[in-house]
Amino acid sequence: MASGGVCPQRPEPTLSFTQGLVVGQLSVVLILAAFIKFFIFGDPPSSDVTASLRATERRARTLAHKQSLLTLRSPGHRHVAQSQSLGRKRSTVLRNPPALTIGSILSKTYYNVDGHQPESLDWFNVLVAQTIAQFRSDAQHDDAILDSLTKALNGTSRPDFVDDIRVTELSLGEDFPIFSNCRVIPVDEDGLTLGNGVRFDAASAARDGTRLQARMDVDLSDMLTLAVETKLLLNYPKKLSAILPVALAVSVVRFSGTLSISFIPSNPSQSTPTMMTFSFLDDYRLDFSIRSLLGSRSRLQDVPKIAQLVEARLHRWFDERAVEPRFQEIALPSLWPRKKNTRGPDDAMADVGSGSVGRSKGKDLGRDLRDGARLKEPCGGEEARDTNPPLRHRRPQGSGEEDDFPMPGSLPGVQLR
Repeated sequence: MASGGVCPQRPEPTLSFTQGLVVGQLSVVLILAAFIKFFIFGDPPSSDVTASLRATERRARTLAHKQSLLTLRSPGHRHVAQSQSLGRKRSTVLRNPPALTIGSILSKTYYNVDGHQPESLDWFNVLVAQTIAQFRSDAQHDDAILDSLTKALNGTSRPDFVDDIRVTELSLGEDFPIFSNCRVIPVDEDGLTLGNGVRFDAASAARDGTRLQARMDVDLSDMLTLAVETKLLLNYPKKLSAILPVALAVSVVRFSGTLSISFIPSNPSQSTPTMMTFSFLDDYRLDFSIRSLLGSRSRLQDVPKIAQLVEARLHRWFDERAVEPRFQEIALPSLWPRKKNTRGPDDAMADVGSGSVGRSKGKDLGRDLRDGARLKEPCGGEEARDTNPPLRHRRPQGSGEEDDFPMPGSLPGVQLR
């Protein structure tokens, strides 16, 4: 207690309650404005910088995977390829060919992995273009691909805060991928290259587990677009508290990379078919064009942060499925000629009668049959009692020569009666 019985005065607060409330509200508004400006509407980095950063991350992941494989290998660790004997006795009629090795395959096909020039693959590009063109043509009929995409987008994995997804635009593009610079290289049992300066040794290839791998460059510049519409549902504190319409359009504008293809031989003892594996190297480039629209009245268009999130998600989806060290594996069907797979002119005529061919082809074949054959009019005798007269070829008008259009499979000089 102070002298004289007088209490000291307490210091007055510098800001009143109203002033503190105003300052607090202003700080919240400033933080919210900064968040909207820099996080949502901030300028995204350039595509070259983003692609370089992603390529660096993928390369680091690939190098880490290779380093882990090298550490797992013990010195002198080798896999020796041994043929597994079957439980039954081998036939003496079927001669056993010599074991096919990588060296024998390369020598008999005159391919030198160390000095062979890369191929252009122009013929392969034509075949791929025809296949893609047919796929695009088939997708236009009956909306098959549209129904499949709608079912896939509205599957069981759709979260509960997302309403039904509706496809509003679908474009399969107009251009075709270009494959080039194809080369065949030897890789080890883990799919790793032998390294710079290491020459391929055909004699020790089977002992070291070396196999062949085809690598080719792929480049596609096109506009593949998928646009969808949905609604984001806020179910807290009660169901459908708020609804936010969302429209999103994703377009693939450029893809370039290196495709690697290899084969895994079949194993008759385990009943496994021949497998084809393919993957892309980590140096690929994939560019997107993403458009977004949020809201119903006051709409936000092309939010950069949404584009970054969608693009990052698509890159991760692709990396987890088809970028080394991951790969896709496809079982190849048997290529042995079989009767059930044989097709010819007789099968086309039978398909017309059974109605199993396409509508346009059926009309063309039916027209050809009507123009090339006519029913023989029945005359007296036994032919008058024939209710199913045979088909006869129409003879060209003004020609007295023999029939120039024999049936397929008929003998020369033998006429059908």
